Amino acid sequence: MGAVLTRALRNFNVESRAHQLIGKDKPSPAPMYPGTKEAVAAVISSHPEIQEKVFKKDDKLLSRLKDVYVDSMDPEVKHEVLPPASEEFRGPKQTMSSGFLNIDVESIPKGKITIIEALTILNNYKQSPQTWTAERITKEYNLNIQDTEALLAFFRPFEVKIISLKNNKQIEE
Repeated sequence: MGAVLTRALRNFNVESRAHQLIGKDKPSPAPMYPGTKEAVAAVISSHPEIQEKVFKKDDKLLSRLKDVYVDSMDPEVKHEVLPPASEEFRGPKQTMSSGFLNIDVESIPKGKITIIEALTILNNYKQSPQTWTAERITKEYNLNIQDTEALLAFFRPFEVKIISLKNNKQIEE
């Protein structure tokens, strides 16, 4: 019942409402900022002929516009796909299949590493930071030195800490 009533109210007097909307003048422009109003008024008062030129139709320009004909055709250009430069990619350092993570990667962009490589780098650095320096990791994996130093400074591989029962004084509330 509600849909019938809604439809009836929506369609009530549709034609006359449409004629009212069509008969309205153009909507008025948005109000100008006061500083802009003053600047426009100053220009119009000093040069009144500008306002005449703005609203006057120029027959010469209109005739030129009628003579313009634009015909656009897309050229059939065959784009040749060049093979990627070998210096932009590198092969993976390790096999990428480990349990649930089975990734088949043929080439890795320079400056990027896979998750497994990141975990390997972090683990190697944690075990022996003297041998696995940021410079060595940068050369081996073709990384940026700042990114490598940030990786080593701010990321750590997962650690499992087991709390013994002897320290349950700390756990009790």
